[in-house]
Amino acid sequence: MDLVLHLEQKYFDQIKRGEKTEEYRQATEYWNKRIYGKTFDNIILQCGYPKRNDHSKTIVRKWNGYTLKKIDVPLYGGEVLVYAIDVTLQ
Repeated sequence: MDLVLHLEQKYFDQIKRGEKTEEYRQATEYWNKRIYGKTFDNIILQCGYPKRNDHSKTIVRKWNGYTLKKIDVPLYGGEVLVYAIDVTLQ
């Protein structure tokens, strides 16, 4: 089973260049059901919602797990608990 994440262009490009090593998803009920305690074969990172045959907007990485951490998100009024999903090339 694979985990598919849809990203904005700037974050997709940062991951592709190796500048961004974690992708965050807030630990809400929605993401808890999809991620918590699960293991995946791969993580599929997509720039937006590309057409099925547009492989230039898809990155496939081996699943390296996640850590739960608190990060400061001013938009949400301070610290929030997130899944910090490892998107490094290993």
